Amino acid sequence: MEFGSVVQFLEDRAVLITGATGFLAKIFLEKVLREQPNVKRMYLLLRAADAKAASQRFHSEIVGKELFRVVKEKFGENLSTILSDKIVLVPGDISVDEGLGVSSLELKQQMWNEVDIIVNLAASTNFDERYDIAMGLNTMGAKHVVSFGHNCPNLKALVHVSTAYVAGERSGLILESPYRMGDTLNGATGLDIQEERKLIALKMNELQAEGASQDAIKRAMVDLGLKRAKTYGWPNTYVFTKAMGEMLVGEFKGSNMSVVIVRPTIVTSTFKQPFPGWVEGIRTIDSLAVGYGKGRLTCFLGDVAGILDVIPADMVVNSMLMAIVAHSNQPRSEPVIYQVGSSIRNPMKLGDLKEYGFGYFSQKPWVDKEGNVVRVRKVRVLGSMDSFRRYMAFRYLLVLKGLELANTAFCHFFDGVYSDLNRRIKFVMRLVELYQPYLFFNGVFDDINTEKLRMAAKDNGVETDKFYFDPAEVDWEDYFVNIHIPGLVKYVVK
Repeated sequence: MEFGSVVQFLEDRAVLITGATGFLAKIFLEKVLREQPNVKRMYLLLRAADAKAASQRFHSEIVGKELFRVVKEKFGENLSTILSDKIVLVPGDISVDEGLGVSSLELKQQMWNEVDIIVNLAASTNFDERYDIAMGLNTMGAKHVVSFGHNCPNLKALVHVSTAYVAGERSGLILESPYRMGDTLNGATGLDIQEERKLIALKMNELQAEGASQDAIKRAMVDLGLKRAKTYGWPNTYVFTKAMGEMLVGEFKGSNMSVVIVRPTIVTSTFKQPFPGWVEGIRTIDSLAVGYGKGRLTCFLGDVAGILDVIPADMVVNSMLMAIVAHSNQPRSEPVIYQVGSSIRNPMKLGDLKEYGFGYFSQKPWVDKEGNVVRVRKVRVLGSMDSFRRYMAFRYLLVLKGLELANTAFCHFFDGVYSDLNRRIKFVMRLVELYQPYLFFNGVFDDINTEKLRMAAKDNGVETDKFYFDPAEVDWEDYFVNIHIPGLVKYVVK
């Protein structure tokens, strides 16, 4: 595999980024602007009613973030000129159609004529998203982006960002293998994406005919997604619809398009650049760390000896950029898959996260809104779903039952307390059901393609100091205690 400088490759290139307000998309944009301000154009597709709304989102949700501090320091007053010359905001929605919901034909034509690289980062990452929404964004949206790419004669590479967890609950070594139309995880037959879309439409028509409320429609669509995912062996709607999106990318890419699918594992805060610890939003494992630090986590559910596959966000972006250069104008019969994670090169255990959380919050305890210092202690570990259910029954469900009896005896005097506790218990149980596959995950993600890319970058003398993505560099204890958890506290749970 031979390729040259990433920085030189990006010069005078036009890049389309979908889902531009997302976590990885912002890091990708910042990286390109910081390393190669002479990029020709950056088309940022984002949901907005019009150009004014798009501009407001760009300034408040993208360049207004602390993430862009280093770029602002580097370019100073020239940054405004760079942004006005290089950035084109595109109000749109990949779930709408093959034109990506872009209403201006003139703008679409300009994009078709100019775009060299497409990076598809638009997605819904909610595990229990409404099936209609997840199908639109994660599945059909992926197809629409590929179709848009077929209208770009100068297209050199398309990167579709998926997730390593399209593997579902597989155990053992999980290969970098593509999904083909109709593939399932449990051997069930009959998965047909068009039929799934018809099923959604049929259910929606039934609900509307019944005069169902918006809340009822939402619940029904959430339940339908989870049911259909489990029918074919996936644990939730998110990974099911992302897997189907991969199927469509492979099916419709054709023979002349160079397509790369990047499958990151659990993405965490930046490791080095533009500075350590920048993060946005509560990710899968972060809810555990935050809940623990605030004193709300009284037990720890999961296999503490199991591998927790995490990867810093800047490493994911660097692997994407390296893959773009490596596969530019090199179409293959199937997409090239890159699983970007740490479970092979530098595995971390779930139990380590518990220890790192204790190490951080015992030294730097959380202070609540009233100014009270929250003292943490080592939490009880529940190593199975059965032990968790027994714990919940003993600690909460018996209390709930007693409260229910008291509420009846006292003429519903405790209605508010009973309803609040009942709602909280149902919420916790639902969260656990959603996250359980990841807390007891027994797979490791093969990254032989990713390792070949790393080795080729070194052999070719490419800027590995700038575009690093080797998880073996990371000391996980130092990273979590001194970078990731402080980043969470500073940027997410302020």
